[in-house]
Amino acid sequence: MNIVRIYELFPTEADCVAHLEEVRWKGAPVCPYCGSPSTSPMPKESRHHCNACNTTFSVTVGTIFHHTHLPLQKWLLAVSLVLNAKKGLSARQLARDLEVNKNTGWRMGMQIRNAMAESAQRELLTGVIEMDETYVGGKPRKGNTGSSGQGGGDKSTRGRGTKKTPVVGMIQRGGNVRAEVVKKDRLKAKHLSALVRRNVDTENSVLFTDEYGGYVGIKNFMQHQTVNHRVWYVADDGTHTNSIESFWALLKRGIVGQYHKVSLKHLPRYINEFSYRFNHRSTPDVFDLTIARAVGVIA
Repeated sequence: MNIVRIYELFPTEADCVAHLEEVRWKGAPVCPYCGSPSTSPMPKESRHHCNACNTTFSVTVGTIFHHTHLPLQKWLLAVSLVLNAKKGLSARQLARDLEVNKNTGWRMGMQIRNAMAESAQRELLTGVIEMDETYVGGKPRKGNTGSSGQGGGDKSTRGRGTKKTPVVGMIQRGGNVRAEVVKKDRLKAKHLSALVRRNVDTENSVLFTDEYGGYVGIKNFMQHQTVNHRVWYVADDGTHTNSIESFWALLKRGIVGQYHKVSLKHLPRYINEFSYRFNHRSTPDVFDLTIARAVGVIA
């Protein structure tokens, strides 16, 4: 769904409200406060009256659009822009595109990212799985060897010796990706093994990783093959971790090129955003899916 289609399908506020009501209630409004289906329309105000608890409500109550003072068309445009931005969309760029201030643009982006979080309904990855970790944070400036800042530390320190934030990911070849922020002290065998068990169908999968010691315990409960990156990157039998590394490249280019700096507090939301777009890259109705998640139809 591009912005031209948004303007064509939802030219007025009434059209936007009607679409959200159809997605959320399918023509049978339910009070979001007491759950009663006994409601009466208030067409002039685009609201409904609950005959059970004697309150009025709109379709935006309890959704990411709740308490908004912006036209719903701008919200639908924002959803479209975020979904179509493969490498992400900064709050300032979103603000410029929608003609709102930067704080409003930031809040809209965060609310949309809330709708893109899928942790509650994940299916286990199965088949050929690749697993790797990466490190996200600021790059030390030339000559900066201090420890301050998100990416501080010795400018020559890279990989697992860095002070950046670790992110662990798994990807099913040709399928979905799972990625999450972890603490450095949880990059150990028992924690990584537990992470695999939560996300992978261990009985029907084979896992490819590099030779990091934290992966040593995985072979005890599932098939596990390693890649020695000091010797080769792709073996003759297809052993490699190029798929997950391609996702890391996309994530890092987005964070460095679009967001520039992401706080540890909000980093999981940005990772969810990139994972959501990647996992639904072939979904033809991803806009409608996201709207359904935004109004709470899908958890």
